[in-house]
Amino acid sequence: MKLTSLALTLAMALGTAAGASAAPAAAPAANKPRPFLWENATVYFLLTDRFNNAFTGNDLAYDRKADAAPLRGFMGGDLAGVINKINDGYFDSLGVTALWITPPVEQIHDGTDEGTGRSYGFHGYWASDFTAVDANLGTANDFRNLVDAAHAHGIRVLLDVVMNHTGPVTEDDPVWPKDWVRTAPQCTYKDAKTTVECTLVKNLPDFLTESDTPVELPERLAAKWQREGRFEEEVKSLNDFFARTGYPRAPRYYLIKWHTDWIRKYGVDGFRADTVKHVESKVWKELLKEAALAYEDWKKANPDKKLGDDKFYSTAEVYNYRIGDGLYHDLGGGQSVNYYLAGFNSMINFGLVKDAEKDYETLFSSYSNALHGGRLNGVSVLNYLDSHDDGAPFDASRRKPFESATKLLLAPGAAQIYYGDETARKLDIAQASGDAKLRSFMNWNELADNAERDGYKIADVRAHWARLGQFRKAHVSVGAGVHQQLQAKPYVFKRTYDQGDIHDKVVVALDLPTDKPTVINLHGVFANGQKVKDYYSGKVAVVRGGTVNFGTRNALVLIGQE
Repeated sequence: MKLTSLALTLAMALGTAAGASAAPAAAPAANKPRPFLWENATVYFLLTDRFNNAFTGNDLAYDRKADAAPLRGFMGGDLAGVINKINDGYFDSLGVTALWITPPVEQIHDGTDEGTGRSYGFHGYWASDFTAVDANLGTANDFRNLVDAAHAHGIRVLLDVVMNHTGPVTEDDPVWPKDWVRTAPQCTYKDAKTTVECTLVKNLPDFLTESDTPVELPERLAAKWQREGRFEEEVKSLNDFFARTGYPRAPRYYLIKWHTDWIRKYGVDGFRADTVKHVESKVWKELLKEAALAYEDWKKANPDKKLGDDKFYSTAEVYNYRIGDGLYHDLGGGQSVNYYLAGFNSMINFGLVKDAEKDYETLFSSYSNALHGGRLNGVSVLNYLDSHDDGAPFDASRRKPFESATKLLLAPGAAQIYYGDETARKLDIAQASGDAKLRSFMNWNELADNAERDGYKIADVRAHWARLGQFRKAHVSVGAGVHQQLQAKPYVFKRTYDQGDIHDKVVVALDLPTDKPTVINLHGVFANGQKVKDYYSGKVAVVRGGTVNFGTRNALVLIGQE
């Protein structure tokens, strides 16, 4: 498979300008913190179990077995492994400003044989105890260290939270009490009721989040806390919560308390909410109200650790929501929901996977028009091209890793990098089936060896993602600004952001000829005599005659002031 002309010239430019070293360059030290906006965030999403393994001793906790179907069991990644990569500067060099990790909570201990072969809760969405860190991933202290390490690098942390369901029932993992969960019927997705008051799939008990009826703590959970020597502490904390809030002891309020404890204890900066459309909108509003209070409490208690005065952030996973849907998502039966009114700051945009097939200007202008003056004016989306459960990613074969980076990281809105996007980690693992294909272990060896695949080298791919990521990090206008095309050929556009005391502007040129240096018309965005930087090559030049020439032959130029 041959590379496209853009990808080929980028690869050539990377090889000549930066070399092919597999080791990422360290991020430059900043004299003062750059402005941060969630609307421009570069979010790195990883499955903790599949990212980096620091300790092999916890690879099979709770007597779990290595008997899973391909890529459906625990593979050893842990919180300490993520911490090591934070401290190594791996995320800094990519320009990452937020880290989203799958739920770290204790999962069901056994595996289940439902449908796809034997599977375990390595992904974090099969909770057994929402108050504990799963031993396969590490300890509560490891989680605290992860958040602290991320904050020390200026990186926010998003916690993945599940309000909809528990883990499957197994011989070792009994069903929760019947006043806590339903085990039928399965969802048929015809309207709100058949989307919310139902189980997503067979053997995935659904919390009765609509209930206001008080329930007792499950005996299994109480006994577990007794064995662990923390029963009195946990019960007192629950009693204090219900006394403060006046909420009835209904299932959803236990969950709200348990989820917000992760904010108050550890200082996570936001939630990625799982299976949002399968839970009542009012429940999310209640959760996010308590989350905001918990975040303020943590910041007051930890003034030396907070990264700023941001409010608590939240993004909603409403499966199949697309930016073109605007504020409302259709649940069928003539019923639709505005989840922004429930308190979410953004929605995960499932639409970019298909929209990325469009040309740059059609893609960029349509997104900017929606977010600035359009139906989504004043709110945000989180874009992605592939994830842990989207079976139709933009580039499953990883033949277009350069184009993927350019379209994702330059699209208006926040950007979600799925672990290994930047190293072309394979998404079509032959021996696996279904969503397991998307969840292979991070391809560190390919990066270290600078492996070659389909005519490109892995280190060149990563360098391309890193340059774009650093550009985003340096300039909030890239994701949060207003887009305007300046010329069609070669394609040049600007982004501008002017709100409050933040004023930022950039110019980007794409698909430039590579046989000679290109003079770029800046169309008055930067004045004559101003010094500007090309964040792709790292070169600096002075604007003369309304134009700039960096003397490079790259197909991509990223222009801004330092």
